[in-house]
Amino acid sequence: METKTNKEKLIRRLKIVEGQVRGVREMIEQNKYCIDVITQTSAVKQALSSVEDSLMEGHLSTCLVSQIKKGETKQATAEMLKVYGLKRK
Repeated sequence: METKTNKEKLIRRLKIVEGQVRGVREMIEQNKYCIDVITQTSAVKQALSSVEDSLMEGHLSTCLVSQIKKGETKQATAEMLKVYGLKRK
């Protein structure tokens, strides 16, 4: 579970991403130069990756550790492998 402060940071980041996505849509609607649009879509991907990294770090350092301490190693291992697979996509 995310701490309140981290949750607020993630929500703020996601609001920024929302604005970036709206901006990309507007750029396409206005027929902006393709490279400029691609530059902005790359920024959106990086911002989402940052959110994902933060969530993963929080999960690995709290939830996963808790599962291991409780002896739920099979579930913890399955989750690690799932996250690893998702991150590689």
